[in-house]
Amino acid sequence: MKKYISEFIGTLVLVLFGTGIAVVSRGDLVATSLAFGLAIVATAYVIGNISGCHVNPAVSLAMLISKKISGKDFCFYVIAQILGAIAGTAILFFVLSNTDLGTAALGANGYGALSANNISLVGAIVTEIVLTFVFIYTILGVTSDDNKAPVAGLVIGLTLTFVHLLGIGLTGTSVNPARSLAPAIFTGGKALCQVWVFIVAPLVGGALAAIVYKFLNTTKTKKKKK
Repeated sequence: MKKYISEFIGTLVLVLFGTGIAVVSRGDLVATSLAFGLAIVATAYVIGNISGCHVNPAVSLAMLISKKISGKDFCFYVIAQILGAIAGTAILFFVLSNTDLGTAALGANGYGALSANNISLVGAIVTEIVLTFVFIYTILGVTSDDNKAPVAGLVIGLTLTFVHLLGIGLTGTSVNPARSLAPAIFTGGKALCQVWVFIVAPLVGGALAAIVYKFLNTTKTKKKKK
């Protein structure tokens, strides 16, 4: 149970501070990128030893494919992550409703007219798959080596930061289905209609990262045995 509670709290913090700073800073590229990255750094060193600090269904899927978590844990992790993201967005919604900023923008992802630079549907899908692949491939690499454990949280946080630096101007950067679903639920309208892209594409990117990492790692191991 502690693992699931940790995932709930971790995802809540990620979504609240990540999307919150995106709204308060009016989409400032550096501030928003750092917000998401630092949120991961902070939570990784607090709950990493409890749940692994996935706080992202795409990460949990990659870990399932890599056989690092069970099917049961995967299901409960995803439920906890979605609930945490919704709770984080609910807090943000309440806080913003008591300011002049209003609740029109809650950090929802989008393509076309909902994106900063009118990216197409195909462009959004490809962007999210690639960004998620890079992010999760890094996670798999840094968490598979015990010698890198002390710096794992920092490396993962910095990777999420640079992924956002590219993605914010394109799709708003999802790479996390839970992070995208929650704001879309509260925003509704076109954001909710488009959210499937930011659920499916990150899951595909995470699965590809796990498959590629598993293939490369297995090949490397076989060479060593020879």
